Amino acid sequence: MLNFTGSLKVFVALEPCDLRKSFNGLLGLVSERLKEDPLQGALFVFSNRSHTRIKMVYWDGTGLWILIKRLEKGTFSWPKPSQSGGVKLRLAPEALALLTDGVDLRGAKLRPWYERE
Repeated sequence: MLNFTGSLKVFVALEPCDLRKSFNGLLGLVSERLKEDPLQGALFVFSNRSHTRIKMVYWDGTGLWILIKRLEKGTFSWPKPSQSGGVKLRLAPEALALLTDGVDLRGAKLRPWYERE
């Protein structure tokens, strides 16, 4: 089980990508597509076109982590790109945990006592 803390920044790439990419390829996507610094300590999440796999890249200050999850059945409930042309979505760490556990986040909201900055 993965545990995400409340202070972790999480960015989800809304467009699918080629998950054959490894460290350098994913860092390139973070810089070029998401316009973020990959070494800022945030977790960046990517999905394939069919949303059956996700790959996450994270810089912990000493090195890069890559985490991969492949579903045996079903798909991840993936956010759609916005009409404004957004390419990324910032998620709360708790929302990422729900997403990776298979919860459909559309229409779901955190209770006021659970929301964190």
